[in-house]
Amino acid sequence: MQVVTLQAPGGLDKLNVQDAPAPGVPGPGEIRVRIHASSLNFHDYGVVAGKMPTADGRIPMSDGAGTVEEVGEGVTEFSVGDRVVSTFFPYWLEGPARIADFTTTPGDGVDGYACEQVVRPAQWFTHQPKDYSHAESATLTTAGLTAWRALVVDGGLKAGDTVLVLGSGGVSVFALQFAHMMGAEVIATSSSNEKLARLKELGAAHTINYKEEPEWGKRVQALTHGEGVDHIIEVGGPGTLPQSIDAIKIGGHISLIGVLTGRQGDVPTAKLMAKQARLQGLIVGSRRHQMEMIKALEANDMRPVIDREFSLSEIADAFRYQEAGKHLGKICLTF
Repeated sequence: MQVVTLQAPGGLDKLNVQDAPAPGVPGPGEIRVRIHASSLNFHDYGVVAGKMPTADGRIPMSDGAGTVEEVGEGVTEFSVGDRVVSTFFPYWLEGPARIADFTTTPGDGVDGYACEQVVRPAQWFTHQPKDYSHAESATLTTAGLTAWRALVVDGGLKAGDTVLVLGSGGVSVFALQFAHMMGAEVIATSSSNEKLARLKELGAAHTINYKEEPEWGKRVQALTHGEGVDHIIEVGGPGTLPQSIDAIKIGGHISLIGVLTGRQGDVPTAKLMAKQARLQGLIVGSRRHQMEMIKALEANDMRPVIDREFSLSEIADAFRYQEAGKHLGKICLTF
């Protein structure tokens, strides 16, 4: 089978596409899955670019979608031919958050899904949404579930709420779609007017070019008649958090899910305190969260936004495309 490995300490020129023996027969509680698609996330980029050290020879990619080829003894949830999608935290099945690192995350602490076949415990997967392609399903593991947890699980999103999404990456676009699907009003930011037009087509009620309006927190306040928004999908980190605090409603909810502007920096704590806002960090979600999200997707026939697809052998080019920042939504590998 074809497989991609990463030579430590990492770098896009250290991704090696090679042939490897196919995995063996699944043991008790395991399934063998033919992987057909994966999708790129900022976390995956951090690993392959050498910004997040991992083991030499690691198979990257946290997202994997495919078809069950064989089931081991005792497996009752899946059958041969079922279409399945991986989970980000294979051992966080349900309940409150229990994991604060990536030691069990595929593509980082353990081998991921940049390969054609895997044998893994059945609990590492859920069923795909009905009628989804493998590529569409592969977008759910990380980006889709992060947006779902931020807004629905942690934020308690309801119809009539206002949501601010920053940028046009995978998580932000999913958040826009979920919010629009559930009857919330969305404000979206980007530095590209072309992307802002596309975000409006996807359901954003208002858009802001943050290059043209660097104090976009004030603009959000104006758009909400001085109240601020109920929820913010904060992907930037220290460079954008002050503006997000300006933009949030008193008692609102800021989901800190990214650090695109850096890992640490100044936070206007007095203003955050005055806003009485909830600033909550999160990393993806549990297997139960993923199953609940998939039920919602099926009920509402919501489809992910895929910008472009690459073959498995083009994985380095796919990450260079991500690095250039020209995409809107998700970038996928199909194989």
